[in-house]
Amino acid sequence: MCDKYYMNLALIQAKKALKKNEVPVGAIVVDEKGNIIGKGYNKKEKHKSVCEHAEIIAITKASKKIKSWRLNNCSIYTTLEPCPMCASAIEQSRIKKVYYGTSRKDENNKKIINNILKNIDIQENIYVEECAKLLSDFFKNRR
Repeated sequence: MCDKYYMNLALIQAKKALKKNEVPVGAIVVDEKGNIIGKGYNKKEKHKSVCEHAEIIAITKASKKIKSWRLNNCSIYTTLEPCPMCASAIEQSRIKKVYYGTSRKDENNKKIINNILKNIDIQENIYVEECAKLLSDFFKNRR
């Protein structure tokens, strides 16, 4: 399977968040054989919790599936560049690769993320237009 396939699945998760009036971010965790072992979308509003980010949910589900918090040799696909909290969870879970769709507008975030994920392979701008449009349309409609 190719990176675009998995990012498309992350986009499907983001669209689930959108339908529930959550910030449309989705994430998929894939093991070294290409199996999807975790998926998630933002649920901050539903659960009234700042920790309910798509990446955290996907990592938690992946860890439960393989019965280990160590996600060695796994990859995560997320529609938005991870925030510092999610980047730390990615690093702590030992995920090997991060693929994301669109960057955050905050340049400070990129510096923090690159520092946290300095030993992790990062691929950015996969389906950047689709990921960015989903977010910009969501925020336009909220104003």
